[in-house]
Amino acid sequence: MVDLPGPKSKFLQVRCPDCPNEQIVFDHASTKVTCLVCGATIVRPKGGKAEIRGEVVKAVE
Repeated sequence: MVDLPGPKSKFLQVRCPDCPNEQIVFDHASTKVTCLVCGATIVRPKGGKAEIRGEVVKAVE
């Protein structure tokens, strides 16, 4: 049996840097992600792994 490597990307639960809202984002996002409550930028694309601007609460499984 062949052991395949797992995925390198994951979904993260991130707290907004400007308000207490938490939302789930992709860590390799290809577009800007804004907070659904206040509109602050939470994730900026960087061509690979995205720049997370908020606090990572946990990885979603």
